[in-house]
Amino acid sequence: MNWLRRFMMGRYGTDQLNYTLLALALTLMLLERLAEWHFLYLFSFLALAVCYLRMFSRDVTRRYQENQRFLQVFGPVRRHFSSAVSAVKDSRTHCHFKCPSCGQKLRVPRGKGKLSITCPNCRTQFVKKT
Repeated sequence: MNWLRRFMMGRYGTDQLNYTLLALALTLMLLERLAEWHFLYLFSFLALAVCYLRMFSRDVTRRYQENQRFLQVFGPVRRHFSSAVSAVKDSRTHCHFKCPSCGQKLRVPRGKGKLSITCPNCRTQFVKKT
C-alpha cells in the first residue's frame, strides 16, 4: 500500500463532484443493462473517465475550483432534498409547518392537539392542530 500512497501524493483525490460522477456512471450502467439502451454505456464510460482524470490530476487548484462551482450550483438542490427526506423520516413523531409571516419551517410534536406555535425567527404566534 506504500506504493499507492506514494503514487497519490500530490494528486487531487476524491471530492463531492467525483462521488456524483461515480454515482451517475453506475446509474447509467444499470439503466443500460435494464433498458438495453446501448448508447448509455458510452455516457457512463465518459463519466467514469472524467472521474478518474479528476482523481489523478495534479492540478489541485483547478479541481478545487470545479468542485466549488459544482457545490454552488447543486448545494441548494441537495439541501432541499435532504430536508424533505428528514421531514418524511420525522413524519410519525413531528408535524412540519411554515410560519405565515416569514416562511420559516417549524417542527412541532405530533398528537398534542391545538398548539399555539411561536416562530423563533419573527416571534409571530399562530394556532395549528397537530
